[in-house]
Amino acid sequence: MSEQRFGEFVAVRREGDGHVAELAMDRPKAMNAVSTEMARSIGAACAALAADPSVRVVVLSSTAERAFCVGADLKERNSFSDTELVRQRPTTRGAYGGVLALPMPTIAAVHGFALGGGFELALACDVIVADETSVVGLPEVSVGVIPGGGGTQLLPRRVGAARAAELIFTARRVEAAEALSLGLVDSVVPAGQDTAEALALASRMAANSPVGLRAAKRALRLGHGMDLEAGLEIEDAAWRTVAFSGDRVEGVAAFNEKRKPNWPGE
Repeated sequence: MSEQRFGEFVAVRREGDGHVAELAMDRPKAMNAVSTEMARSIGAACAALAADPSVRVVVLSSTAERAFCVGADLKERNSFSDTELVRQRPTTRGAYGGVLALPMPTIAAVHGFALGGGFELALACDVIVADETSVVGLPEVSVGVIPGGGGTQLLPRRVGAARAAELIFTARRVEAAEALSLGLVDSVVPAGQDTAEALALASRMAANSPVGLRAAKRALRLGHGMDLEAGLEIEDAAWRTVAFSGDRVEGVAAFNEKRKPNWPGE
């Protein structure tokens, strides 16, 4: 396994052919509370991954035993002046926006607490794999703020406007079984298996065309919320980026020759 560090609190790990990258939040003593430094590191790691054409799928994980991420570092925030809080905002947005903007499929591997900004990081991913210890929620209104890492926009896209409103306005925490029933997470696995299951799912995804994966994600993201006619135009534009690609030529050839494709990734 290779590992690249981004500051003290973030590591990117890759095994084998390196097509699956694990972006590990690594601030276990603070249960991955997102400080300014950690937010900067998440943003930097995402920028590096986005620019790497060899990465086909990213898994966002945690090295903390009791939590995926408990959200903003409120101890640090408590020391900020209003001016310092305003200055920090672009760095914070860079972390959440960096995960959301990754051009390849992303999977969150969640265990323990995923609250506030921690759950927003998971919501920024395409798929959320949670273990049975998971507790998720957006409790920001209970401390006088609102979800500011994409939660007010991403949660209703996942579960609908009324359900999102109830969850955000009550600030309640949701345990794994209910989270699955509400669509807050996409699967629940045995305790301690979230990262392994997410990596296995990522490997299955990464076996497919990297050009196709990125184009499909682009169509899904851009078309969501559009009227059908506009969405189909977005899909057509994404189709055109793959129809004349080397991956399409290789995929068709491999199918006809009954062999595993060797994707050129272009």
